[in-house]
Amino acid sequence: MDLTYIPLYAVLVSLAAVPFILLSSKKPNLREFWTILAGVIKFLLVLTLLPSALQGNTIELELLEIAPNLPLVLKADTFGVFFALIASGLWIFTSFYSIGYMRGHHEKKQTRYFASFAVCLSSTIGIAFSGNLLTFIIFYEMLTLATYPLVIHSENKKAIAAGRKYLTYTLTAGLLLIAAAGITYALTGTLDFEAGGIFGDTELSHTMAVTIFLLFLGGVGVKAGIMPLHSWLPSAMAAPTPVSSLLHAVAVVKSGVFGVIRVVGFIFGPEVMAEFGLNEILMVLAGITVIVASLLAFAQDNLKRRLAYSTVGHLSYIVLGVALLTETGLIGSIMHISFHATMKITLFFCAGAIMVNLHKKDISTMNGIAKVMPWTMAAFTIGSMGLAGIPPVNGFVSKWYLASGALEGDLIIPVIILVVSGLLNVGYFFPIIHRAYFRKGGPELEGHTEASPFMVVPLFSTAVLSILFGLNPDLFFNFFDMATAVASSIFNPL
Repeated sequence: MDLTYIPLYAVLVSLAAVPFILLSSKKPNLREFWTILAGVIKFLLVLTLLPSALQGNTIELELLEIAPNLPLVLKADTFGVFFALIASGLWIFTSFYSIGYMRGHHEKKQTRYFASFAVCLSSTIGIAFSGNLLTFIIFYEMLTLATYPLVIHSENKKAIAAGRKYLTYTLTAGLLLIAAAGITYALTGTLDFEAGGIFGDTELSHTMAVTIFLLFLGGVGVKAGIMPLHSWLPSAMAAPTPVSSLLHAVAVVKSGVFGVIRVVGFIFGPEVMAEFGLNEILMVLAGITVIVASLLAFAQDNLKRRLAYSTVGHLSYIVLGVALLTETGLIGSIMHISFHATMKITLFFCAGAIMVNLHKKDISTMNGIAKVMPWTMAAFTIGSMGLAGIPPVNGFVSKWYLASGALEGDLIIPVIILVVSGLLNVGYFFPIIHRAYFRKGGPELEGHTEASPFMVVPLFSTAVLSILFGLNPDLFFNFFDMATAVASSIFNPL
């Protein structure tokens, strides 16, 4: 079977669905059918690339040459297929959940919502399959613009302000990324992603290396939520909850940390990172972000904002693992991309179900809700345990590899950061669980039952997946094997 055009089809299928979604605006069932159909087809297309990726093969398709040695190119390497599987797979759950949420909350402009959602998915898969920095930047900015209508969906003052802040941060980041790419092309003559980096044979001064790295870090660090570039993320909680799931679990922030790994492993490479101490810059920023974000989470009574600060911290787990410059640490980072996605999307789904069903947004009002929403709170408990690093949920596995990677590099401080952060996760998640299960609810809970199956089935399914992947990380998609192959290619390039 010729797989050459599969990455292109995987990118285009959601874009092709947009006109059908728009034309079906007065027929909600049909409109949402196109959404689900596009998501399923996209996932199946990505799935056909899995055997090739597991064999270490790369499928490459050059679309257009802009300048000498500067084409627009799609490349389905192991890391790209790994990210595309996560994004396209969880998107199906998010699409079903969106139907229950948008209808249950009686949201307006649902057609615009689903159309923007589809463009976001195409952008994300484009990022996954970008073969060089130029292609990456185009899809990266496309994702920024496609997400904006989702952030401002409510169109109230809070949402408009959040959207303006989101664009200010992300478009500025795009400019920094373009500047970094321009300097890189001038120095190396290429923007290709190559395992082990492209700066190896380039004469770099310390000042130049740090400057280029900081430009790249500014470019991808905004979506990765690295402090102090993170503040757009909690503000974006003004968006509907499925959008929060999109921002925090599947697409936007994961594109950011995906970009960090591309920059560290495929542009600079471990040797250049170590030679100029660039990993130390990254490690300090990530370590600070993990701890400070966890502390800030305690102060949030709004459930989605607490989850937002939790996301900021957990994204920097991934960044910290990359900065360790050890194979085991990088394996932990890559696995945490997928495992954090299943856990955090579960928690945001739960937050949305509680809000739609009980009209509660603040943690202080959630006494006794487990009695009327047992499935939702069971899923919330599983997700919380995983983020705290408690087995058998998958968060334990990725944290184990991150800690092992730190010890492999004879670094004790990152291990301490991971342990302290795990305790802080317990501190800001478990009081929510205690309140839901062991405090008496008010009379407003009488007559309420679980949320719509459109919401409960996806949220419980992702919670179950979090446990299954914790028991066997290679279940279904060989996540561990893929993460190991990516790390090995970066530290042992051909």
